[in-house]
Amino acid sequence: MNQMTLIFDAKSENESFARTSGIAFLMPWNLSVEMMMEIKTVLAEGIVNAILHGYQNRQEGKIKLEMSVDDQQLLTIMIEDHGVGIDDVVLAMTPMYTTRQDLERSGMGFTIMDTFLDALEVHSKKGEGCRIIGRKQLKTYG
Repeated sequence: MNQMTLIFDAKSENESFARTSGIAFLMPWNLSVEMMMEIKTVLAEGIVNAILHGYQNRQEGKIKLEMSVDDQQLLTIMIEDHGVGIDDVVLAMTPMYTTRQDLERSGMGFTIMDTFLDALEVHSKKGEGCRIIGRKQLKTYG
């Protein structure tokens, strides 16, 4: 198994840093461009959700990103914040649902993540934050 952990400020300018670091971690697996783009999208959606919804764009919190690949090449991604939490996880995972209509958000973040992953779990308690865990079987290229 190989793993990495990043903890960074919940600032929008750190989203690209975290996303790029996650992809750099996966470089030894020689993934296809398509798979790398899917994983980059999952990372972006999860991190932006934590910034905009978890911390409500206040930038005072931390986001934790953990990634691991086991011996069977199963990727696990965990994104965690200690923000406001989600009232109703089932509703939040409904396509087109957003709590930030003021930002003209599409409400498709969890749907996109679920599409690109083999498994997606969202754990949250109001006032305690949110933990997203995604799993994807890696397929090497070449």
